[in-house]
Amino acid sequence: MDRRSFLHSLAASGLTAAAGPLGAAPVGTRKYRAGVIGHTGHGNYGHGLDTVWNAFDFVDVAAVADPDDAGRAQAMEKNGAKRGYRDYREMLTKEKPDVVSIGPRWMDQRVEMVTAAAEAGAHIYLEKAFARDLAEADQIVGVVQKNKVKLQMAHQMRGSPFARGVKDLLERGDLGDVQEIRIRGKEDRRAGGEDLVVLGSHVCDLTRMFLGDPQWVFAHVTRNGAGISAGDVHQATEPIGPIAGNQIAAMFAFANGVHAYFGSKASGKTHPLRFGTYIYGSEGVVYLPNAIYPEGQPYILRSASWMPLEGKTWEKLPAKEDIPGMSMIRGEGRQIANALMALDLFEAIETGKKPFCSEIDGRWTTEMISGIYQSQKTGGPVRFPLRERRHPLETL
Repeated sequence: MDRRSFLHSLAASGLTAAAGPLGAAPVGTRKYRAGVIGHTGHGNYGHGLDTVWNAFDFVDVAAVADPDDAGRAQAMEKNGAKRGYRDYREMLTKEKPDVVSIGPRWMDQRVEMVTAAAEAGAHIYLEKAFARDLAEADQIVGVVQKNKVKLQMAHQMRGSPFARGVKDLLERGDLGDVQEIRIRGKEDRRAGGEDLVVLGSHVCDLTRMFLGDPQWVFAHVTRNGAGISAGDVHQATEPIGPIAGNQIAAMFAFANGVHAYFGSKASGKTHPLRFGTYIYGSEGVVYLPNAIYPEGQPYILRSASWMPLEGKTWEKLPAKEDIPGMSMIRGEGRQIANALMALDLFEAIETGKKPFCSEIDGRWTTEMISGIYQSQKTGGPVRFPLRERRHPLETL
């Protein structure tokens, strides 16, 4: 279907492209050239960042860069890219993509990849986590802003219609005054330090989405019940920076005296639904599991007692329905979750607004993670932003 027919079909069905401000073209009326950066065996393509662009008719996947020949060929077959490159710098120079997805989960090449893309003028969809430490996070923020490109983090929960529905509910006051938020990591074999970086970044980001920027953090990081020491510091199963501890308990302070509590503890028994966010308000409780849309159904208990008493039961909460441009997305499963983030990135490109999980939001997750270790190191609360930009575990 050509672009004119596509837009005509949207109009006929009562749906429209994502509209920008007066004078800006609606998303979907401009063609984009996309590039994909991956590294098979070295972080791969993250969580579906090799196929995110295939969700849109108005995006042409021009090329894939991956130094692994077999992995590159497989990615090209999946996303229909016309050309492949061993070197992402060569791809950026020759193809000049409008947008690029940077997929490797490993972060040892993160700064270099983001820098090359930004200097080439390509807008970026970036796999989490954001950076290994705040010094690298500052570099990424600097190069993105210097080159005036847009960066969207792959914290897919931000784009979930379920999470956005919960945000609307809070803004309407349906839960009353927010009393506190409790968030937990996945608590699998990575419980503690690795869980905090890889999966805790999602729930930390969601907490900021609901409450704004934290003011300070007070944390306790232990290994088998004892406070961590220099001998406990080690590298994770993937290069995401130093980690320590198999139990973390942290309290973040936000405006108006509201607190959020993060926990991750190694144990013999866990459950996927513990990985999520509980929001306690004066009128009830909301539970939002950390799951990729279209999964992740949230629930509300409309009881000030926070107990299912007097006929009160947990009710399903609907997804936010009025998301502009959602009708453009094709695909299923994880591709929808990534495409919702990409859709907002395109809107940011067209309108000049910040993506809703920008480089600033990405750096904040690194700030919150670093603050936990800095608090353990100093034995007291630490205020944000941190003065020390090196990783706190480097000088434990």
